[in-house]
Amino acid sequence: MNLFIKLLGTGISIGAGLVGTKMVNTVWEKSTGRKPPTGKDEDTPTSLRSALTFALISASVSTIIQVLANRGTQRAISRFAKSQDIV
Repeated sequence: MNLFIKLLGTGISIGAGLVGTKMVNTVWEKSTGRKPPTGKDEDTPTSLRSALTFALISASVSTIIQVLANRGTQRAISRFAKSQDIV
């Protein structure tokens, strides 16, 4: 069951990461009026300042999501361990 909870935590982390990326991209587009800098668009030049700002925001959101997913997984594992001790 521990493996199941770890796999579930990984799945939740990946799903939350995808949602977080979409959220950051949407907020960036709404606030700046431009698409997020991805490095793939050669026809739209991106300044270094906007690329670094986007990278910092994106990395911050990603780190927060990772920490919250890890904490949630650890809580679920500890609850499962306590319930097994009771039974």
